[in-house]
Amino acid sequence: MPYFAMQRRPILLKICLTTCKICILVFVIIFIVLPLIFKFSFALQKSILFLTFISYPPNLDLKRPEKSGLYATRNFFVTYRDQEEDIDVDVAVWHVLPNDLVRRFAKELQIDEPTLSNMTAPEDVREKVDAIATKDSSQYREIERILHRPNLNLDDSATQKDLFEETLRATTNDIVLYLHGNTASRGASHRVDLYKLLRSLNYHVVTLDYRGYGDSANISPTERGVVYDALAVYQYITSISKNPVYLWGHSLGTGVATHLLSLLTDMSLPGPKAVVLESPFNNIREEICAHPFSKLYRHLPWFDYTISSPMYANELRFESDQHIAEFRQPVLILHAEDDHVVPFNLGYKLYRTALDTRGKSWGPIEFHRFEKTSHYGHRYICRAPNLPEIVIHFFRTYRNEQY
Repeated sequence: MPYFAMQRRPILLKICLTTCKICILVFVIIFIVLPLIFKFSFALQKSILFLTFISYPPNLDLKRPEKSGLYATRNFFVTYRDQEEDIDVDVAVWHVLPNDLVRRFAKELQIDEPTLSNMTAPEDVREKVDAIATKDSSQYREIERILHRPNLNLDDSATQKDLFEETLRATTNDIVLYLHGNTASRGASHRVDLYKLLRSLNYHVVTLDYRGYGDSANISPTERGVVYDALAVYQYITSISKNPVYLWGHSLGTGVATHLLSLLTDMSLPGPKAVVLESPFNNIREEICAHPFSKLYRHLPWFDYTISSPMYANELRFESDQHIAEFRQPVLILHAEDDHVVPFNLGYKLYRTALDTRGKSWGPIEFHRFEKTSHYGHRYICRAPNLPEIVIHFFRTYRNEQY
C-alpha cells in the first residue's frame, strides 16, 4: 500500500468518528433534549400553542381600525376581574357596524360613496340581505339624537361609546362575536376580510384579542384565560342588546367557542343562538400530532410522553369533541379539504363525534366541505362565493329557535 494512502486512513477515520459524534449530538439535542425541555416548561408549551410572538401585518395600528379598511368601527376595551388569577384583564375589542346602518348614516359618519360601494353585499345575495335590515325608522331616533349633537366629535371615546352601544340597543341586526385563532391579532387581513363580508350581510361584528394578543393585557394566555376573556366580551354584548348573538370561531378559536358554550351551560347562563366552527379540530392532542410543526417529532416513541401528555396535564386541552356534547345550540362546521394546518379529517371527526354524542332534541349540526380545487386552505373560506348564502340560511333558520 502506498505510503500516503496509509497516512490518510487514520485521518479519514478520525473525520468519520467526529462526524458521527456530531450527528449523534445533534440527534440527542433535537429529538431528546428539546422534547424534554418542552415537557417540563409550561411557558414553552403555552408559547408554542398560542404563538403570541408571531405578529402580522407589520406596524399595524389596532387603535385605528380604519387603517385596516374598517370604517365606522369602534376600538375599545372590556375590563374585567379574573377572580382565579386575581388580576384585572383589559380585552381589546372592535365593534364593526353593519352595512345598512352605515349607509343610513353615511353623511353623519363621514363615509364617502367610494367607501360605501366597497361595503356592498355580493349581488346574488343582496335581496336576501335587504330583508335582514331594520325597517322601523323610529328605532333610529336615539342614534340620530347622538349624531346630531352640537359640536359632534366622532373621535371622542365617550361619544363613540354612546353611539355604538346605542346601535346595539336600537337596531334589530343580529350580532356575530368572532373568536380568532392563534398568531397575530384581530387586525390580520384574512380576519378583516371576514368582518367585511359579515358587515355586508348586515350583521354587527364584535371581535376581540385574547390576553397576550394585539393590544390586550400583556398576560401569558392559558385555555381558561382566553375562554374567560371571550366570556367577558359576550357578557358585555348581552348586557346591552337583546338581539340574537352568534359565535364564530376559527382554528384555535373553535376550541375557545366550544369551551365557552360549555361554560355558559354549566353556569346556567343564556347562550348564543348558534355557533360557526371554521376549520376546527377535535382536540389539541390530535391537532398537535397533525400540525406541520410536529412533523419531525410525531413518530417518536416518546412523543406523547414529552409533548401531548404534558400539555394535557397543564390544562391546555381545547377538547371540542367533549365540549360539543355539553351544549344544545346548533353548530355549523366549515372546513376546506386542502387545509394543511388543521387537516380536514379532524374537522370531520368532530362532526361525526357530535352526531354520536349530542342529544336528539338538541340543535342540529351541519357540515360544509370546500373542495381542495378552490384553494381556500386554512384561512380563506371567507372567499367562497357560496359562503354568504350558507351563513344567512344558517343564522335565519335558528334565529328564533330555543334549545
